[in-house]
Amino acid sequence: MPDFQNPAAFLLLLFIPALYLLRKTGFFSRLAFLLTISDWNGKSFEWKRTPRNFASMFSRVCTSLAFAIAVFALAEPVIYRQERIYTSRGTDVMFVIDVSPSMAAKDIGSVTRLEVAKKAVMELVNSNPGASFGVVAMGEDASIVIPPTVDKNIFMERLRSIQLGYLGNGTAIGTGLSTAVFHMVSSAAPKKCIVLITDGENNAGSIHPETAAELAFKNNITVYTLGVGSDGSVPIEYEDPVTGKSYAGFLDSTFDITALRSIAQIGGGRFFEIQSVGDFSLALSVIIKNQGVVQTYHSKTVNYEFYDKLILIAGILFAFGWFIRSVCLQEFM
Repeated sequence: MPDFQNPAAFLLLLFIPALYLLRKTGFFSRLAFLLTISDWNGKSFEWKRTPRNFASMFSRVCTSLAFAIAVFALAEPVIYRQERIYTSRGTDVMFVIDVSPSMAAKDIGSVTRLEVAKKAVMELVNSNPGASFGVVAMGEDASIVIPPTVDKNIFMERLRSIQLGYLGNGTAIGTGLSTAVFHMVSSAAPKKCIVLITDGENNAGSIHPETAAELAFKNNITVYTLGVGSDGSVPIEYEDPVTGKSYAGFLDSTFDITALRSIAQIGGGRFFEIQSVGDFSLALSVIIKNQGVVQTYHSKTVNYEFYDKLILIAGILFAFGWFIRSVCLQEFM
């Protein structure tokens, strides 16, 4: 429930019933003469005013509602929320996400594997405000999308920007892991981990995945691997970001679970097989629980004021009501 810093403004709402009473008593009535037009022994002229009356009534509702919302804004509504301000460092989590075209397969729900991965990552980030999160995109090569940060808005914006196929058709798992290690090795976080999300085998890059996993483990970085998708023929729709060509059909989906298990084992982590949205959420919750640390924080009261949005809505409603009465119906307000 919002609180109001200027509740006396609600007294202005009394103008609405006062105006209604004045109209009913004829205070605003204009001088008019009754005139009946008809032929001898004919039917009297009738003016069907139903659509016009409805439009006139609707414009009055808009105007009255605009006035009420404006009064609500003048009362200065504010919502108070308690936010945690962390005073100690949390876990650093770096996601290495496969963006090869095979991640366009639609065998987990009705969207692509990449979109399912993005959604699961976003849910994890929203529920863990104390940790730092980063992303490395992986294809034929690897590229840092965003280093570990506690800024959720920037992280979400950069995560959404990832596109299928923009790093080529291959899967350089070793390069992706090494890139993540490079951007985490100097971090002072008490715990650090890499979460590899892929549906393929290592077929590009000059760094072997097990070598990269060993490098991560030596630098106190735990490696978790998530094998996404099911085996067999799966539907796929993909638009090449370079050529703009669209492809649709079926993908013969397969990847080496043994290799992903080995990478996780060398990196001191665990392998998860992902074949549903629930598997994704469960895997990420287990990872963040294993990598959780105790953090110190203090609470801060934050004020959210939204009177400016109410003023905008009131202005739009008033303008709409005025347009109907003055332009469409050509009546005085």
